[in-house]
Amino acid sequence: MPSRLGAALLWLLPAIALADSAGHPVTMWMAEGTSNRVYLLGSVHLLRAQDHPLPRIIDDVYDEAETLYMELDMDDLDPLLMQSTINRLGMLDEGTSLQDVMGDELYAEAKARAAELELPLDMLERTEPWLAAITVEQLALARIGFNPSYGVEMHLLKKASSDGKEILGFESVEQQLAYLDGLSLDAQRDLLMQTLAESAAIQDLMDDLILAWRSGDIDYLERTLLEDVSGYPELYDTIVASRNRLWVDTIDALLEQREDYLVVVGALHLVGDDGVPQLLEQRGVRITQMHEQRGIE
Repeated sequence: MPSRLGAALLWLLPAIALADSAGHPVTMWMAEGTSNRVYLLGSVHLLRAQDHPLPRIIDDVYDEAETLYMELDMDDLDPLLMQSTINRLGMLDEGTSLQDVMGDELYAEAKARAAELELPLDMLERTEPWLAAITVEQLALARIGFNPSYGVEMHLLKKASSDGKEILGFESVEQQLAYLDGLSLDAQRDLLMQTLAESAAIQDLMDDLILAWRSGDIDYLERTLLEDVSGYPELYDTIVASRNRLWVDTIDALLEQREDYLVVVGALHLVGDDGVPQLLEQRGVRITQMHEQRGIE
């Protein structure tokens, strides 16, 4: 999710030196197993055409890995089933409206903010607040050129499909949406209101985030994304921390294999004390943040 709260709802090849002198850091880490490597790439799910080409190291590490591991098994997604799942989990019961679950006062505030942004909140009357928040965010991002077809996952998916490389996923669509659907109404209301509040400045926010992502400025990502979302404990634990803990169990098992893996998850999942690299390090895994350099030796 690209708003600060939401984005907190939007990372070497052996030949690439790990020394600081090799180049600037990137939002990617290498975990060393007994006889393999697992690369951890922090993704931006939606990008613009102008954000390409992506950092060269992404394609270099893709070439090194035998298997991709993403949040979802994206080469096996059924668009009709996905839409059906969204409708089933994200739509309110018959006779209940977004205004009913938001409350008159908060809904009036949300509607006023949406009107200022020329966003059609009226069209979302049947949606639960979490789905309304995601829809608002997607609309705001689409206006300034962001599209999942330009995102990191789609870039790698196209390459993997062409190369016949295996793609696996940590979660199903149903599981991922169920995290949002399981949030309390208070947390869902917070998500919608914060998304509306931050959509007005989304252009500047995204420009800064993309720059920090490309340059591996983890301190900035933590300050901008992590600190805001961690101010909403239920949302943070449900969407970030609890999922990270589950993924680390899987990644730990991958480190016992012989082949190399490229794990691609939202950048927010890789920063902070509850980030995947830190959790792996706590288990004794050797973790190194990677660096971009001008060429491959």
